[in-house]
Amino acid sequence: MNRESITVLAGTDFHGSKSAFENIAAKARIHGADLIVVCGDITNFGTREEAEKLLRILAGTQLPTIFVPGNCDPPTLTEIELDRVKCIHGSGVSYGNLTFIGVGGSPITPFNTFFEMSEDEIMRVIEGCVRRLGGDLAGQIILVSHSPPKNTRVDRTFAGMHVGSTSVRAFIERYRPRLTICGHIHEARGKDYIDGSLIVNPGPARHGNYAVIRIDANNISVDLKP
Repeated sequence: MNRESITVLAGTDFHGSKSAFENIAAKARIHGADLIVVCGDITNFGTREEAEKLLRILAGTQLPTIFVPGNCDPPTLTEIELDRVKCIHGSGVSYGNLTFIGVGGSPITPFNTFFEMSEDEIMRVIEGCVRRLGGDLAGQIILVSHSPPKNTRVDRTFAGMHVGSTSVRAFIERYRPRLTICGHIHEARGKDYIDGSLIVNPGPARHGNYAVIRIDANNISVDLKP
């Protein structure tokens, strides 16, 4: 994909809903998406095999799809290899002048979910992406993270607690990615900024939510749907 602008269809928090994947696939076609981004919780404490079946729905669009696992997914999702579908947890992929890097799972929770990491581990994963890519990536990174950054509009629970990742926030403050796409906190659907760096939580796909994100050399527009 070598173009000056791209349209991203982003979804998160499917929690095993086949109809949610079918909706994302349909909306990607309707909106003329160039790329589908999935920010985790593909399953609801399911298996790798279940995740593969769900991701094949997106592969059927013939559009490139990148994803990270969520905390409700088994870590073995990082081993999934499907045509046109790539896990970017701990790695990256370039589209034109943009480089998408990923970190899945979540910080430690009280609920002992499938894929949790310490904040130090989360930072090692993200910084490992940057080291492997090398070069000057300032302003051209797009971070795909299941967990939102701490102390933002997109990590606040119904109870008013900010439960995002301090490491994701520290990474944004240091590297200033053009965009971070995240999920995890269902009720915190929306947008925010950290030092001019845009953060988007599309909201749970299992409830019909998604985001259409258009990125060009100078601007990023976000349309939260439906």
